[in-house]
Amino acid sequence: MSSETILNNRYRLVAQQGSGGMAVIYKAIDQALGRTVAVKILRPSLTSDNTFLARFRAEARNVANLQHPNIVTVHDVGNDGATHYIVMEFIEGQDLKKIIKAMGALPVDRALNLAIQICNGIGFAHRAGLVHADVKPQNILVTRDDMVKVTDFGIAQALSDSQPGERQTVVWGSPHYFAPEQARGEKPTPAADVYSIGIVMFEMLTGRLPYLGANQQELALSHIRDRIPMVSETNPQVPDNMVQIVYKVMSKEPAARYRMADQLGRILETYRDRGRQYTVPNQAAVSAPILPPPPSAPTVQNLPPVIQPPVPHNPGSHPSQPYAPSAPLPTPLPYGVEPMPTQRVDLAPNAPRPPVYERQPTPLPPQSAPTQQAGVPVGQGGYVPGAALPPYEPQLQSDRVRGGQSGPYYPPYEQGGTLPPTLDLVTIALALLAFFAVACLLPLYIAVYQAYF
Repeated sequence: MSSETILNNRYRLVAQQGSGGMAVIYKAIDQALGRTVAVKILRPSLTSDNTFLARFRAEARNVANLQHPNIVTVHDVGNDGATHYIVMEFIEGQDLKKIIKAMGALPVDRALNLAIQICNGIGFAHRAGLVHADVKPQNILVTRDDMVKVTDFGIAQALSDSQPGERQTVVWGSPHYFAPEQARGEKPTPAADVYSIGIVMFEMLTGRLPYLGANQQELALSHIRDRIPMVSETNPQVPDNMVQIVYKVMSKEPAARYRMADQLGRILETYRDRGRQYTVPNQAAVSAPILPPPPSAPTVQNLPPVIQPPVPHNPGSHPSQPYAPSAPLPTPLPYGVEPMPTQRVDLAPNAPRPPVYERQPTPLPPQSAPTQQAGVPVGQGGYVPGAALPPYEPQLQSDRVRGGQSGPYYPPYEQGGTLPPTLDLVTIALALLAFFAVACLLPLYIAVYQAYF
């Protein structure tokens, strides 16, 4: 068509943007609204079947109800005589197939970002009850800021339902991305779209297709029977977790894949947000960092070094050196136990020696002269056997002396001493008070007894 073609006196075709097995795409101007749109005109070989046209219009109306940022918006569908078209939003960018041909394998981060957007768009259609049935890079548009727009919803499905015989010549123009059940002639399901997304992810990460064949039949048999290739076999830089995800969605059986595209999208988002920090590239040369051992409880071996005071330097002797003990520190002795004398063997008589610190007894505070109170001698050794004992008073002792027990400690008296008096003025007063209380209650008890008996 010429650039002056105007469809229904509204859509003026400007330039051809691309073509496929089912339609030719034009850049056009919507003269009624004054905006740039994309017009997809169906090929004449498809418009002769009224059943297909009815199915195509129904699918276009369903897609027009899908409002999602990762789906190309459908504005209008109609015909101008024998020319049947669909009007969509115009996307500034190029399809994913051209990007892969120009760049080869995409960086993992970019491929992951594009795959998540593809799953978001197709998964939204799955929840609305629509199946794309022809997911391939040619139907995935990418804007300049790497935003994905999925297009051509329902066209392949409409053709498959209305013209099964045309599937070989038109729809099978992209057999590299078809699920095994589609290759067997079965009706496509959301799981078939998930398989096709897996093939697209494989191509983005490796720059090549997983299955090749001389014709459509060989490709169909490859999808059905051949071993599933691993992404890491072609690109070892892809992390293992990503390799396993792609391998799962390329499973031969639909039940082994994710049921819908949005489920795959959530898996990819989880991997991007959390799982990627725990994965490493699939390379044998990559080694994990060596982490220090966890801190343990302090022991004698890992105690900080003891800083010793400087040793006075005597003239004529060797200069003093800082003392750095190499042997484990001795275990401290229990309280009150004096260390045993040790014998040294002088291996190097002229070598400087560290200072030796002997345990010195703690000097007692100065005591005044012993005094005599009530005939009881006082001294540092405690009470003298046979002497009169002072009144009994509890004494608190420290935990070190008592072996960790708590509460007041009562020291035993020396054998031969006299026991302290067991009654004091307070006890006697309490006993007399109790006696008078009982004596006062006795007449009351007698009166009550006589009243009743």
